[in-house]
Amino acid sequence: MNGPASAPERDTAAALTGKVAGLQTLLREMGHVVVCFSGGVDSSYLLAEAVGALGDKAVALTAVSPSLAPEEGADARRLAEGIGARHLLIDTQELDDPRYAANPANRCYFCKTELYGKAVDEAASLGIVNILDGFNVDDRGDHRPGRRAARERGVRSPLDELGFTKADIREAARRMGLSVWDKPALACLSSRFPYGTAITPEKLTQVHRCERVLRELGFRVCRVRYHDELARIEAAPDEFDRLLQPGIRETIVRRFKETGFTYVSIDLQGYRAGALNEVLKREKPA
Repeated sequence: MNGPASAPERDTAAALTGKVAGLQTLLREMGHVVVCFSGGVDSSYLLAEAVGALGDKAVALTAVSPSLAPEEGADARRLAEGIGARHLLIDTQELDDPRYAANPANRCYFCKTELYGKAVDEAASLGIVNILDGFNVDDRGDHRPGRRAARERGVRSPLDELGFTKADIREAARRMGLSVWDKPALACLSSRFPYGTAITPEKLTQVHRCERVLRELGFRVCRVRYHDELARIEAAPDEFDRLLQPGIRETIVRRFKETGFTYVSIDLQGYRAGALNEVLKREKPA
């Protein structure tokens, strides 16, 4: 049985309660909102609070494209329905933009420009001014070229404005009973490709099929990074032994090769968010 909360724990809980109250007040002041909704914990929590504060004046908007795994789109639909939100699904065509398909270091800027442009148009058709996303304090430290697109389109990030960390969001979502409160971080399938490697629908499907194999085998936190003929698996280090169990290892190799990969490797550093951004952080030679 857990004992009474310590003073630091009580302070942390009180601080989160204050942030939640501030968020609810801000949403009510906005009156009508469109929430860019991926189905991850950040946008799900924001959407749930928006629906709680505004009812049917809060609208969820999810972009559908080849860079979104089909099951993620289906999960987003179910989650929005469970939250009670009006849910719009829009097709985005970022892959038609050669600047995006070439996969430069600022690829996300072109993706978010497409997404937020569509969101602005949808919001305008509904007479809604406020477009929101789930960006938060912990996102500030990563490579986020899409933030420029958000600023250009006037997209607001209430969770960041009010100082929510990822831990805050997970705890607030847990308190609300959201099923995704502990869902692993999401990222579009294009994030599996090293910068400069061209992105095509066929390659996205290849990576998606391989990640689906890992999930079917019970690996919850994992990525498959694309390196031409080689697939590099990132998984939690405590899962390495299971990856190498004969039956599982043979299944992974066989199924990955069926998608077109020649070689299959395990990254000994394990899964970490934004692994392909590491090349951007290397110091240039003097």
